[in-house]
Amino acid sequence: MYVKEQKHYADSYGTSTTQQRVRIQTQIEAISIGANGFESMRTLAQPAGFGWEWMGNTHWNWDAEIAELPTLLAEKTLSPSVEPGRYDVLVHPSNLWLTIHESIGHATELDRAIGYEANYAGTSFATPDKLNTLKYGSALMNVTGDRNTAHGLSTVAFDDEGVAAQKWDIIKDGVLVGYQLDRRIAARVNRDRSNGCAYSDSPAHVPIQRMPNVSLAANPTGPTYDEMVSSMEDGIIIKGDKSWSIDMQRYNFQFTGQQFHRVKNGKIIGQLKDVAYQATTTDFWGSMKVVGGPSTYVLGGAFNCGKAQPGQVAAVSHGCPAAIFDKVNILNTVAEAGK
Repeated sequence: MYVKEQKHYADSYGTSTTQQRVRIQTQIEAISIGANGFESMRTLAQPAGFGWEWMGNTHWNWDAEIAELPTLLAEKTLSPSVEPGRYDVLVHPSNLWLTIHESIGHATELDRAIGYEANYAGTSFATPDKLNTLKYGSALMNVTGDRNTAHGLSTVAFDDEGVAAQKWDIIKDGVLVGYQLDRRIAARVNRDRSNGCAYSDSPAHVPIQRMPNVSLAANPTGPTYDEMVSSMEDGIIIKGDKSWSIDMQRYNFQFTGQQFHRVKNGKIIGQLKDVAYQATTTDFWGSMKVVGGPSTYVLGGAFNCGKAQPGQVAAVSHGCPAAIFDKVNILNTVAEAGK
């Protein structure tokens, strides 16, 4: 899918802006139907603020990924079903972006946190009375809101209330320190100005608070992906997003993925299937014990994030490194479906 968005904004304060944004999302899915049942696997490439140049091999190695997709899928169809239990889990950025989106991005929308979205996808456990005190995750956790991210899906020069794009802390050293704001609600947390999060998906809708690019910072001196794998004695690697669920407080959740690789003594020994990880938001992020270095960082994101009534759709990016989480609860999705 390719989108070119052109928007002109003017207000009675004298602000007048004209902006054009482009974004693209490309996915290729392989499907296997046979004696071992039905399995599928998608490419891991993420949507981004590029034009048609995204389809070349300059920004993403399409040739390599498409070439290995049939082999990976064939291996997945023959792989064993996961034994449920607690494992160390290395979550690849192609999966972790969605966990960020659901458990941090939506949870730190101030309008949701004060109850404005209660009738559509719920509220948030991260309420304003917890600002500057809530231990959201481990001390390794640093999350920012940023409307200036290069090639970000939520990147603009000015938001839809004429506020200039900016960057700010949402979670610092594991503690909740900020929210996403527009002019309408900034005063609810004693801020004297918006941080530029107003967006309307069409002239037919009023601007509301929408996500900036919400990203987890890499560890500047953190390990490479291969070093992270080598450090695991007994664990699972999860790549790619698939299905998920999260409660109306953005607290209890479950996520699956596209690829699940078993690690023993620092070596990948094969794939698994039927894997889901389940946790509460603070337990999961509190268990983050290794944050990858800059070489593991990938900008992922959602092309069509829904919010509000009447419904509006917005695109948003979430950058993150690979990260290792300690003793995460792993479910077998087939066994769970039979309960």
